[in-house]
Amino acid sequence: MLITNLGTLVTNDPELGTLHDAAILFEAGKVAWVGTEIPEGAGETRLDAEGRALIPGFVDSHGHLLFAGDRAEEFAARMEGRPYSAGGIKTTVAATRAASNEQLQANLDRLVDEALRSGTTTVETKSGYGLTVPDEERALRLADGLERTFLGAHVVPPEASADAYTDLVKGAMLDACAPHATWIDVFCEDGAFDGDQTRAILEAGRAKGLTPRVHANQLQHGPGVQIAVELGAASADHCTHVTDADIDALANSGTVATLLPGAEFSTRAVYPNARRLLDAGVTVALAADCNPGSSYTTNIPFCIAIAVREMFMTPDEAVRAATLGGAKALRRDDIGHLAPGARADAVLLEAPSHLHLAYRPGVPLVAEVWKDGVSRGSGRPSSCRRA
Repeated sequence: MLITNLGTLVTNDPELGTLHDAAILFEAGKVAWVGTEIPEGAGETRLDAEGRALIPGFVDSHGHLLFAGDRAEEFAARMEGRPYSAGGIKTTVAATRAASNEQLQANLDRLVDEALRSGTTTVETKSGYGLTVPDEERALRLADGLERTFLGAHVVPPEASADAYTDLVKGAMLDACAPHATWIDVFCEDGAFDGDQTRAILEAGRAKGLTPRVHANQLQHGPGVQIAVELGAASADHCTHVTDADIDALANSGTVATLLPGAEFSTRAVYPNARRLLDAGVTVALAADCNPGSSYTTNIPFCIAIAVREMFMTPDEAVRAATLGGAKALRRDDIGHLAPGARADAVLLEAPSHLHLAYRPGVPLVAEVWKDGVSRGSGRPSSCRRA
């Protein structure tokens, strides 16, 4: 597949940069060539983009897609003034435990397909709504094929004490779940897990070969960011309430700050200041945080628009954070960019530039999506010509 006549091509490659009047060649599921002078005979199939923009597929590095139930009434109550707290998770836990494998799988597939239609080609999802050994294990097993994170340490279930449940998470539950996951995560927050519990669970996960991630500093300042850096976590997620010391620690580490503006939007909370992080040299990712309680969206373009409007990111920075930033948060070097050798995961926009993702908020601009070089989208504009 050779895509020609691209008005803008965002490669996220430091040498290629953003190209104009460009073309790209997909072969065997990867990017084979990028440039402005098309090689002779390239492309058995050609697509004339007619001046549209092409960007890497979005990499959503933070999601909670394995659940059952609905918390719309909780959302409505919050809009009437009730504050968000970690305890609401227990409502979803009850529904998820009661759901069949078929119900959970159907909901997961629905959300992954929904994300794909809005341009997301890589999805991470966590367990965390079962909170028993068999329920956590089945959640991760059902998510086969996605980036999987063990989040047994989401909240303490009502039937257990904090100490006993922490021991379960880092013992029998971890033993059952580790074979089905790459990552281990902890919700380090009042109402969930304190610093000592967080550190103990993450260290146990590392001993089993899982790489840490941390729900850090979402509802108030806490030790989550510092623990993430200390333990070499791939990402510290939320980072809403951070000090200069937290930012300095992130800037001098390999830990990505993953920002989740959908959560602040849905809880009427203060947005993180991405400008402080970026200006300090922190690597930033943007993700949807799709979950039924505090951010029920899979739409990364929506998150980009919020990040630009409310978090002081430029449109370029927000698109980069939602693509290459997410790839770095998942420690993947094969996605999030469109240089030769990368996976051919790409999004064609019904716009001449990626800047329109923030410039035209709420408008469905995704015209076509490719995953591993195969078209997965049906929204191609009728004027987009193939030869």
